[in-house]
Amino acid sequence: MNRTKIAGIGMYLPSRVVTNNDLLKYMDTSDEWIQERTGIRERRYAHRTNETTTTMGVEAAKIAIERAGITPQDIDFIVFATLCPDYYFPGCGVLLQRAMKMKEIGALDVRNQCSGFIYALSVADQFIKTGMYKNILVVGSEKHSFGLDFTTRGRNISVIFGDGAGAVVLQPATNGNPGILSTYLHSDGEAAEILAMYNPGTHANHWVGQKLADFNEAEIGDMFMSHEMIDKAQNFPFMDGQSVFKKAVVKFPEVILEALAANNLQTADINMLIPHQANLRISQFVQHKLKLRDDQVYNNIQKYGNTTAASVPVALCEAWEQGKIKEGDLVCLAAFGSGFTWGSVLLRW
Repeated sequence: MNRTKIAGIGMYLPSRVVTNNDLLKYMDTSDEWIQERTGIRERRYAHRTNETTTTMGVEAAKIAIERAGITPQDIDFIVFATLCPDYYFPGCGVLLQRAMKMKEIGALDVRNQCSGFIYALSVADQFIKTGMYKNILVVGSEKHSFGLDFTTRGRNISVIFGDGAGAVVLQPATNGNPGILSTYLHSDGEAAEILAMYNPGTHANHWVGQKLADFNEAEIGDMFMSHEMIDKAQNFPFMDGQSVFKKAVVKFPEVILEALAANNLQTADINMLIPHQANLRISQFVQHKLKLRDDQVYNNIQKYGNTTAASVPVALCEAWEQGKIKEGDLVCLAAFGSGFTWGSVLLRW
């Protein structure tokens, strides 16, 4: 059975930098308030009309494909992770395939939010292992800025998120390179609604305990998106931040230790941990709990905010470009997010 290696990696970040102070134009907040709670100083926002989740993914993919020494025509499968696709449907995978003029290959979209890239890597890893595909493009891309509530009402969420994209090309490992050692994926939907975007959706308000029979047909027809939803700001993301934090700081270390134990390794063996950039305070808590040194953990949320599915590949690419990840290094990727879903990937670079 084949092992899987990352043969090429790339990232794309929009040129527009939005600082915490820039957000003061729209909401009652402060640079100190945001940094204290999240560690974020600035983030990137995509152009409102000229950039999309797909176009940013394409730019990251171009770099990854070039670094892998192949062409878009060599890609034989796409896995695209995002929580904010260009369209409700179809997904971004086929849009990227079209934009890059690839062959009529398979394209799979993964909707696992913050852990989307980890899930996408795990899925792609299985295809490489079995020999079904030889060049898989895995993309994580997000354009959050288009759907955030830029008022004081929405500041707890809106200050956190940023836009960007990252991509990798996966191939069978050669020359004894072990590549991906293991992937572990988990979920617990018991508290799914405490980090969610409810509308538009097909739930017919079932998530608030109401039954479909409570509404007449005309009301049901309006539930996908109604003026009332917009007036009540129900078309923006919702998050119970404290509850998410409490769950994340437990599951993050668990899934990292699970991967290490399965490979008879210790935290001291990790050369670089790339955590999903959800909140700097979460990353610092996990680092402290695992007794990792500063040089064993890479964080860039300070510059880019939380780019959910894009955050792991962007951080991985940036750390590699800065020489913080070298051949033979043990690298651990981990993420936790909405669902809840979480997972880890342990690999030898």
